[in-house]
Amino acid sequence: AYPALLYAIPDPPPLIYLRGRLETLGRAQVAMVGSRRASAAGKRIASTLAAELVQRDIVITSGMATGIDGASHRGAIEADGCSIGVMATGIERIYPQRHRELAEQLLVRGLLLTEFPPGTPPHRGHFPRRNRIISGLSLATVVVEAALPSGSLLTATAAAEQGRDVCAVPWSSLHPGGAGCLQLLHDGAALVRNASDVLDSIGWFQPAAKQRQP
Repeated sequence: AYPALLYAIPDPPPLIYLRGRLETLGRAQVAMVGSRRASAAGKRIASTLAAELVQRDIVITSGMATGIDGASHRGAIEADGCSIGVMATGIERIYPQRHRELAEQLLVRGLLLTEFPPGTPPHRGHFPRRNRIISGLSLATVVVEAALPSGSLLTATAAAEQGRDVCAVPWSSLHPGGAGCLQLLHDGAALVRNASDVLDSIGWFQPAAKQRQP
């Protein structure tokens, strides 16, 4: 059941730990990442974009951080879609603690995944390693909101090195929290206004959006 896309990256983890719905790993994934200190507009964009993508049968993969990550996971879940949380800790160590309820929702609507053994606490050096897994599982990485410098740009760099598409949401040059996205677009990332732009970038056939049940 090891995901083929992850196995194809230059440094795939030799072992991954999972909790949740294993079948989620076999579905097409798009990574959504961004600032932990996201603006209200950034979180709204992340939630809306995630909801649009899951309605097209895409799984949203992110890192369970505050800000854009959390908004992306929640947008997918609230739209009755699936989402994967990639962790920088052991599988039972939820970080940040405020996302414990979100983690429980992910176990129902998707799964939690990590390469770190049970009991591993959060550590600064673990997050870049987690980032390569987020992009490695995904057909494309969308950076929703990111300043300069930003850890989210490390995920975008990992995606490019893995041969995956990199996408970014455009921001005004007056918004410092979007400077990283503008830099990515300057460097050739695909511009994202909505889910159709992401799906066009990866060449994904777009079925009709699923109707939510009343």
